[in-house]
This record gives sequence, structure tokens and C-alpha cells, in this order.
Amino acid sequence: MLDTSARLLRLLALLQTPRTWPGSELAERLGVSGRTVRNDIDRLRELGYPVDATRGSTGGYRLGAGAVLPPLLLDDEEAVAVTVALRTAAQGAVPGTEEDALRALAKLEQVLPSRLRRRVRALQAYTVTVPADRPAPAVSAEVLTTLVSACRDRERLHFDYLDHGGSSTLRIVEPYRAVNWGQRWYLVAWDVEREDWRTFRVDRIRPRTPAGPRFAPRELPGGDAASYVARRVSGAAWRYHARVEVHAPAAAVIERINPAVGSVEAVDASRCLLTTGADTVQSLAVHLGMLDFDFDVTDPPELVAHLRRLASRYTRSTPPDH
Repeated sequence: MLDTSARLLRLLALLQTPRTWPGSELAERLGVSGRTVRNDIDRLRELGYPVDATRGSTGGYRLGAGAVLPPLLLDDEEAVAVTVALRTAAQGAVPGTEEDALRALAKLEQVLPSRLRRRVRALQAYTVTVPADRPAPAVSAEVLTTLVSACRDRERLHFDYLDHGGSSTLRIVEPYRAVNWGQRWYLVAWDVEREDWRTFRVDRIRPRTPAGPRFAPRELPGGDAASYVARRVSGAAWRYHARVEVHAPAAAVIERINPAVGSVEAVDASRCLLTTGADTVQSLAVHLGMLDFDFDVTDPPELVAHLRRLASRYTRSTPPDH
């Protein structure tokens, strides 16, 4: 009986790997006959595990989705990762999920082996999170779930969107990705009425139901939702914007900047235009200096004046050539 139980657990662990297992390979891994494998598969099904079977040369067994969640088997690294993730969620990463995360965490920690419990406790005791300068805006777990479900099902969304002043506008969008940037969540979507890509703060979205109809997918701007959000969010927050001609190939400049810092357009083989910005002209001057390329700036006037002051200061700070 013990051998059978251990074999069932080993079989379940194999089936939880997202692939199709031929019966012959399972039999070889477990050291049993094909008939024993089939009997063990039937036992797992009786216990509530939805094991799907397909025939043919590429057929085999794989664990499917069922009506209820059966127990899962986690290896050591997976158990530690899930525990750490649950602790983060319990601290309010997404408001509304804290209680559920705490319940799941209590169940998991109760069955953790002592060797893993020690690792988890060490992570908890010797890692510290710096508190945010300001509280993160509350994001409803229900709203976030509604948005990502619409992304998955490719269904149009109708929602009321609140601006900075609290005024509401009705938006109709084709949603693609929910992106976590710092302490905020953003929705990347195609705005149907404005016929352009937009980013929306999730904490300002009030979905209307039902969703629909379905839409044909478009190519994401730049092919990467995270980079798109980084550029849009950073650019919207900048106080000073600059368009700089850099005396270097576009590829060389791209290698030296983060996508959140700006965008680069080639002019020719040896020059490019960098669109960038910052909260202060001092920070903007530092970023431009760190490129280590010659550049020309005409706007904004505050940046031009600051660069002239820096040029004079640096000249005075260095001895003349002899």
C-alpha cells in the first residue's frame, strides 16, 4: 500500500508538468507496467484529478482543468516561491486579496517541511521593503480580474474613466495587457473612438458590464506592452521635455538608455534624434552628459541656459592648456 501511494504521488508530480506523457514513458519513469500506469491513472481520476488521455502516435496523458481545484504537489523551489508571493500579496499588493492570501499562506506554512520553513523564515527576517513615499492607489481585485479576463477573451470594454479632477468620461477600448509599473497598475488598450493606443490607470477605471463584442487583435506598439507603458508613464510625468540631436548612430544611443528615459529616431548613419525629459533641467543635463556623445539642444530654454552655465563652470574648473 505504501508503494502504491508513493507511486501515485510520483505519477501526479510528473503529470503536473505541462506536457503530454506517453504511457510507455510514464511506465519507464515509475518502473512499472503499462497496465499499472492505466490503473494508477484511474485511481487519480477517482480522487478528483482530471487526467486527459489522447490516442495516436503523439498521444498520452496530461493533467487537465477540472470543476474543482485538486491538491497540488510543489517541489522545494516552487513551495518557497509560492510562499514568498503569498506573503507579498498578504501585505496588500492588490487590495481585496489580503485575507485570501493569508488563508492560503497559513495552509501552506502548516505543511512546509522544516528545511523549507527555515528558508522562508530567513527570507522574511532578513529582507526589508522600503515603504513608499506615498500610499499606492487602491486597485480592486475584482476590477483587475475583469480587465485581464477581457484581455484574454479579446472582448471590448466599456468603462467610466476618472481624470485627475475626478470628472468621468465613457471610454470604449480593445484591451490587451494589464501592466504593473511601480505602485500602479495600467491597462494598455486601443481606444476605439480616438483610434489610437492609450494607457489607463486601473484605479481610475469603473467597468461597465457586459463586455463585448469580440475584436481582432492588433500588434502591440513596439511589440512590448511594458516598454510602451514605461515610455508613456514617464513622459506624462516629466516637467521638462527635450528633443535632442545626438551625433551618434541610433543603435549606439539605444544601447545607453532605458526605454523609460526616451525614444530614439535615426536621422542618418551618424546622427539620431532623442526625445527625452525629466522633472528638472539638472537631471536632464546629467542624463545627456552620461551619453558621452556630442549633441545639439534648442529646447526647452531652461535646459539651454543650464547647459551654458555648466559649460562655463566646467571651463573654470579645469586648468588651461599650455
